[in-house]
Amino acid sequence: MLARAHTFTIEGLHTRHVTVEVDIRPGLPSFAIVGLADAAVREARERVQAAIINSGYEFPAKRIVANLAPGDVPKAGPALDLALACAVLAASEQIPRERLEQHVLYGELSLDGDVRPGNGTLAVAQGGAEAGFQALVLAGARAGEAKLVEGIEVLVAERLTSAVRVLRGEGSDPLPASPPSAETGAGAAGAVEADLSEVRGQHHAVKALVIAAAGGHNSLLSGPPGTGKTMLAQRIASILPSLSRAEAIEVTRIHSIAGGLEGELAGSRPFRAPHHSITTAGLIGGARRGWVGEVVLAHNGVLFLDELSEFGRPTLEALRQPLEDGRVAIVRARHSAVYPARFMLVAATNPCPCGYAGKEQRCRCTETELARHRRKLSGPLLDRIDLLVNLERDPAHDLSATPLTSSERARARVTEARERQAERLEEDGAVVNAQMNVRMLQRHAKLEEKGEEMLRGAREQGLLSARAQHRVLRVARTIADLGGSERVRGRDVGAALVLRPQDGLQHGSRAA
Repeated sequence: MLARAHTFTIEGLHTRHVTVEVDIRPGLPSFAIVGLADAAVREARERVQAAIINSGYEFPAKRIVANLAPGDVPKAGPALDLALACAVLAASEQIPRERLEQHVLYGELSLDGDVRPGNGTLAVAQGGAEAGFQALVLAGARAGEAKLVEGIEVLVAERLTSAVRVLRGEGSDPLPASPPSAETGAGAAGAVEADLSEVRGQHHAVKALVIAAAGGHNSLLSGPPGTGKTMLAQRIASILPSLSRAEAIEVTRIHSIAGGLEGELAGSRPFRAPHHSITTAGLIGGARRGWVGEVVLAHNGVLFLDELSEFGRPTLEALRQPLEDGRVAIVRARHSAVYPARFMLVAATNPCPCGYAGKEQRCRCTETELARHRRKLSGPLLDRIDLLVNLERDPAHDLSATPLTSSERARARVTEARERQAERLEEDGAVVNAQMNVRMLQRHAKLEEKGEEMLRGAREQGLLSARAQHRVLRVARTIADLGGSERVRGRDVGAALVLRPQDGLQHGSRAA
């Protein structure tokens, strides 16, 4: 007897529809799974057999062959268990086969028949809706994710017996209580304890941070130890606007597949801060088929690289494509994939190995050590950073000094500036100024005569590459948006140029 059930397998950030075909016929008892199954899927034979028996059903003592179609698509993960078990029960005529054609079954089975949630539930629900299935049967712990998708009914099955009841048309288990929604701006901000009001001094760096957040610009903070580089970078998440629903679903999908969320909609922007010992594969992805790196996990959020000069140079150079294109392409011998990686880069570094370059009485670095330190940060990589901000020890401010602003006030300014950008760039398909291409810059960043002269002067002196000129224009457009100006003024260009010195790791920067 032949029966078919339907499920999905995860491939990178995408899903592939899998038809589980089970054939049972007389012969020596055996259970074979074919169709490019990985170890976790092959081990399903023992889980499925034990779950069926411990749930009170009969496991056929016959020759069982399960084919996972299409046969040329790798199948990975234990979440195919539920579909395999139901197909075996249908092929042995213990449950009707008709409803299997309209339902997607997704979940791992324990030996006693409990259904455990699988990663990537949101992606599976989206795939099932697009494929025209009527319902998705899964464990209740991830039902909240699936409910975010319109066009497919979500049915909860906490045990194999519950899934059988659904396939007999007798109803599902109740949906678990929904957790409080974290979609609002207040929810996103409440999840971040760090606040800009805790920063004393370094007002120019705080202003630069607000500019970076408003336009989605990449920034590099440089200065000796103890000047607040890490403290400032960790507070940028507190001034970013809340995720739109589309962005939240996209973030939830990525982190659900990676196993980082537990059945609820993402409420705040990702903030990823990998250690400097991370490998290129860990940062970019591709350690194995379908593996995503930190740049993808930071999509729609912030990637913070502390102690930038301590990262391996090949690892840093691999950032050049995602910084420029907002995506990462991973190509292997028999597989290629493109993943979204639109993030804000915030980096911090010391100006030299000891951290005190420029202070002769304290710096003990040799010329060789300084040269090695500078080689870590290549020109092409620095050219993709919009704001270079140097921090110095500020004796004029102590711990009791009045802060420049709070995260709440800064976030209000950033949100207002981003709303202006979104309205202006809506027809172009961009969201923030950092995403503007050359054509958009020509339309939306027209300069006054004074601004043209300033940019021309910097270009003629060889201070700016063509890419750097475009980045200066994007930053100037953001500064104008923060000031409520429709046009990019000369002082906006001047402020953007000051924030992008050629020797940005040596001299101080001041934001206007």
